[in-house]
Amino acid sequence: MTVPRKVTPDFFDENPIDPVEDATGYAKSNQNTESKQSSAALTDSSKKAKKETIVSAVKKKAGFYLSAEILDRFTLKFYELKLGGVAIENKSALLELALSFALDDMDKGAESRVLQKIGS
Repeated sequence: MTVPRKVTPDFFDENPIDPVEDATGYAKSNQNTESKQSSAALTDSSKKAKKETIVSAVKKKAGFYLSAEILDRFTLKFYELKLGGVAIENKSALLELALSFALDDMDKGAESRVLQKIGS
């Protein structure tokens, strides 16, 4: 009797493996099908956990350097909003929203406040 060999991933493959997909077991192409097939068997709490996993799977972690002043202002504003009762989920959600506004502003071209600040 032979022992089956472990399949080693080919790191030079045209379609490389995604370490997050590999670790979580959620393939991006199978999310909708998998969700429909198993949703009937899930309890409310496990449905919520599964939904959060799938939603977070479409996000990617990004690393950027920020000045200490901007980071302090951002953190302070986040906690001011939380204490003020604003329903902001987390710092990532706030940053994503702020970045979205900045990108929309840059789409204005010459009227963009962000581009004017960069040019000065």
